[in-house]
Amino acid sequence: MTRPGEDAVGGVIDVAEAVRGGARSALEVAEACIAGIRAGDPALHSFLYVDEEGALAAAAAVDAARAAGEALGPLAGVPIGVKDNLCTAGVPTTCASKILEGYRPPYDAHVIERLRDAGAVIVGKTNLDEFAMGSSNENSAFGPVHNPWALDRAPGGSSGGSAAAVAGRLVSAALGSDTGGSVRQPGAFCGVTAIKPTYGRVSRYGLIAFASSLDQVGPLARSVRDCARLLEVLSGYDPRDATSAVRPVGQYERACERDVRKLRVGVVRDELEQVQDPDVRARVDDAIAALESAGADVVEVTLPTARYGLSMYYLIAPAEASSNLARFDGMRYGLRVAGADLTATYERTRAAGFGPEVKRRIMLGTYALSAGYYDAFYLKAQKVRTLLRRDFAAAFARCDVVLSPTTPTPAFKLGDKSGDPLQMYLADIFTLPAALAGLPAISTPAGLSAAGLPVGVQLTAPAFEEERLFTASRAVEDALWRDAPAPAFAAPRGDRSAVSSAAGAPSR
Repeated sequence: MTRPGEDAVGGVIDVAEAVRGGARSALEVAEACIAGIRAGDPALHSFLYVDEEGALAAAAAVDAARAAGEALGPLAGVPIGVKDNLCTAGVPTTCASKILEGYRPPYDAHVIERLRDAGAVIVGKTNLDEFAMGSSNENSAFGPVHNPWALDRAPGGSSGGSAAAVAGRLVSAALGSDTGGSVRQPGAFCGVTAIKPTYGRVSRYGLIAFASSLDQVGPLARSVRDCARLLEVLSGYDPRDATSAVRPVGQYERACERDVRKLRVGVVRDELEQVQDPDVRARVDDAIAALESAGADVVEVTLPTARYGLSMYYLIAPAEASSNLARFDGMRYGLRVAGADLTATYERTRAAGFGPEVKRRIMLGTYALSAGYYDAFYLKAQKVRTLLRRDFAAAFARCDVVLSPTTPTPAFKLGDKSGDPLQMYLADIFTLPAALAGLPAISTPAGLSAAGLPVGVQLTAPAFEEERLFTASRAVEDALWRDAPAPAFAAPRGDRSAVSSAAGAPSR
């Protein structure tokens, strides 16, 4: 049986090429993955549901296709975890909320369809902050996720389960969603590569909405090149999503092989001066030096409106959440707590079903949209958002990508910020601007802190220029993370019942 921290699965490209070439069977990979989850996930709690039967059947289908001489997809046999706010037909999709506990959608999200078509093996649903609202994964109704680098540390949020599962070597890769930093921040905390694509690059069909003008699906993987292959599979137009872009998909994996000579890297000095943590500042400096050594040109740029990112986000996102979450009323699906009449049923259902952070954001958003306050808050925030887009456009007239920290600090301890919402919100201060502007941004590990925790750097590019991100981040990875150690978390061996108990939902 696989021990926690061991890598019996492998990365995306390693697994796909081994299965395509016949060096490994997809079934062997899936069995190793499930064994690793049984052993390791009781300590991490990265999964809410493990679909053993479905994973083994999908793997067997890949092996049968290869035996029949059929062409295999680019993700043939690759085991992948999926954040539990993406709809999966017949498999529980809860958003880590009691209000959707046990809900099984009748359809797959668009990205799930693409994974299946590419030959991926979907292993299960990963833990998250409830309805993707949080920065530490402590808001899950089914319990927090633990960081594989240090079990007393937060994995980041809201895609903490996906990041921990990848970093803990339980799966080859995972899908998350990013509204204000929810793949990039946990990617930085857990030492994996994570990308938020351009708004409209990946279909949101089947992603349960938090803030519709911000939400994007993004992959988390062990390497930049693994991430690039995943994003190529996920990207493309989908007529079921009105915001899906009719744009050709870039050659992301090939972009990883390009050099960065003459690439112009923008650095916002005002942003760097906000960084108080010496380890984060040192790793950002290392990344700048690595890119310069590889031939990139470093220039200074300004983003004056970025300082208002936190204020903008916590008006716009809660307002959209207030509208989107109105559908969870106990009438059609999910939890229902009966009351004396219809209004009482609504009230009792939502009071019992939503956790404290979700309720807080619904109330903030409802207030921002209320009569007399819409113009002063929500509308003004949208106007400042336009100014932020203009700031980025001006910066990109001088550079090709903008480099910044991903987070102000390495992973903090579980419980350190949960009693102070503002301090928790500040964990996303560097990831919010790209989300608000709808731009692609990637977080790549750039080394370890003095305490042995990963530190990520973020690169942001103009809309639909993801190729630049993969070129630049691969150079950072080559210089600073190629020989990085894997986290060796200590946990007792588990069995199938241990995984089910820890996840709060049965495997099948």
